[in-house]
Amino acid sequence: MFRPLAAAIAIACSGAPVLAESAANPDTPANVTVEQIKEALAAAKPGHPADLAGKSMRNLDLAKLDFTGADLHGSNLFGAKLAGANLTRANLAGANLNLSWLIGANFTDADLTDASVVAPVVAQGLNAAAGEIPIFKGAKLTGARVQARFTGGSLKGAKFSGGDLSAHLRNQSMGLMHTEMGSADLEGADFSDANMGHVDLSFANVRGANFKDADLSRADLTGADASGADFTGANLQGTEMADAKLVGATGLATAKNIGEARGYKPPRP
Repeated sequence: MFRPLAAAIAIACSGAPVLAESAANPDTPANVTVEQIKEALAAAKPGHPADLAGKSMRNLDLAKLDFTGADLHGSNLFGAKLAGANLTRANLAGANLNLSWLIGANFTDADLTDASVVAPVVAQGLNAAAGEIPIFKGAKLTGARVQARFTGGSLKGAKFSGGDLSAHLRNQSMGLMHTEMGSADLEGADFSDANMGHVDLSFANVRGANFKDADLSRADLTGADASGADFTGANLQGTEMADAKLVGATGLATAKNIGEARGYKPPRP
């Protein structure tokens, strides 16, 4: 499970291993007010989205605000409360969302290239209620650093290519934190070249997903539906694959360390 909070804070506040290379500095204090943000959003027009690029909104309460299409690239949203916020098609490239509150937020088709999303709050308790897990359907997280709990979430078509979703084993003396995507809808997602060590994809829908050259070492694909997925060049060392559905999956013959995948059974021709 994604805990404990103390470990999450320690990791999210630590240095380079957590942040995407170009993510905004989380230590920059807020340099804009909630009222100024609301004014910018209210003034936005088609073709002229709200411009909040590079702003620091650290720890601000932005719950339920409508950021549709807003330019937030390079912004610092560390610890910001974005519960119920609409960030559909927002530009969040290089943004820092570590420890932000994302309960019920909508990131459909948002651009989070090179962003950092580490240890966000996505539910009121240990088990998320319906509608609490943020939506990332079609979102672009290319090159992003992600370590979050998206269990049962909607991430269909999301792009994680070249991203780092892995568990960093240092600074985790209080328990392993890892990205949880169990039972999530990830159909058609792009994980090519992504670092996915220890990621939980158990019972997830990853039909048609692209795992080409991804590092899936010690990831959990138990019971996942990976029908039609592409595993060309993927590293499957220690990957849990018991009961995974692999009908029509490609690239397994060229996957690395497939002999060390646990519970792997070649799909029937």
